[in-house]
Amino acid sequence: MNLAHLTASPFFGGPERQMLGLGVALQDRCRSTYLSFAERGLARPFLDQLTRRGLEAHELAANFPRLPAAVEEVAAHLRAARADVLFCHGYKADVVGWRAARQIGVPVVAVSRGWTGATWKVHCYEWVDRLCFFAMDAVVCVSEGQARRVRKLGLPRRQVRVIRNSIDLDRFGAEDPHARTELESLFARKPRRLVGGAGRFSPEKGFPVLVEAAAEVCRAYPETGFVLFGEGPEREKMEQRLRDLGLAKRVLLPGFRDDLDRLLPALDVVVLPSFTEGLPNAALEAAAAQTPIVATAVGGTPEVVRDGENGFLVPAGEADIMAERIGRLLADDKMRRQMGMRGRRLVEKEFSFAGQADAYVELAASLTRTPRRRCTMTTIVSAPLGLT
Repeated sequence: MNLAHLTASPFFGGPERQMLGLGVALQDRCRSTYLSFAERGLARPFLDQLTRRGLEAHELAANFPRLPAAVEEVAAHLRAARADVLFCHGYKADVVGWRAARQIGVPVVAVSRGWTGATWKVHCYEWVDRLCFFAMDAVVCVSEGQARRVRKLGLPRRQVRVIRNSIDLDRFGAEDPHARTELESLFARKPRRLVGGAGRFSPEKGFPVLVEAAAEVCRAYPETGFVLFGEGPEREKMEQRLRDLGLAKRVLLPGFRDDLDRLLPALDVVVLPSFTEGLPNAALEAAAAQTPIVATAVGGTPEVVRDGENGFLVPAGEADIMAERIGRLLADDKMRRQMGMRGRRLVEKEFSFAGQADAYVELAASLTRTPRRRCTMTTIVSAPLGLT
């Protein structure tokens, strides 16, 4: 079976890791072809990663607003790859991929990872993403939490499939004995306990709430240090707040790191303060690293973080409760070890790429056996309004 993937990759992040892991897991069974809009050259790291793993990858020349040219280019690649199914990742891929797949008569699937509504522009793009779902043969949701949001749009239940994000456990093999020392060396005064977080510093990720929780934790546990990895529009606001709280040397923002696989096992606790999620890769990675997690109970996060089992779930935006749960873990070495081991067992059992690959092959096979849906722009616009 020949599977094609269309995306617009701005960097090698969580969605890209998912697409790469799936392709590697399918290498013995399927041919996978990846197409990405160039995104001003930003797609190149993802395409290079694919090529290094022996997967076929192409950078597209056409892009928005040259929609007809983009459709023709994608259709040509699909013909050359003899694609059986096209999977579209994101609103731009949905718009172009739907038309290209219909042009050559192959099934097309949207992969829904979640919506942030971070800005008005993003909100508009996500509205287009939702509309495109009505043109698809199926919509894959990366968590049951995201599937609930998609079903509320009015799509038929049979059209919505849950295939959860997965984790490459080999990335978290032997622990690096130098990682802890490296993190401790970032601080002016060596901390006894280390709490970490990683992600984009944007409003939906909730890092300013974690800053407030860190202030409470540092008062109760003075030998604790926080390291929050990432970049984004909230950074300046967070830095100012840390200065106001006198915590600039206790809560560090070292920027983006591409070696978190090595650093996560060295942390005592990982915190995910998001207001919205699909199914967070950060939670899967922390569980694979055997590090207990404190996370907000949003989206698909409760499918990875089981309250009281491998971490604690807290309400979004509640810094006091977040701080209390972090403190509970910092005070109990045995609890941290047990939760860490349970997290590793959970992802080994339920979040493997082998299982994800099986689900994608099953979906693709079912779509190639059924007649293609006929869909016009009128159908797309009318369906969310209850007119079809």
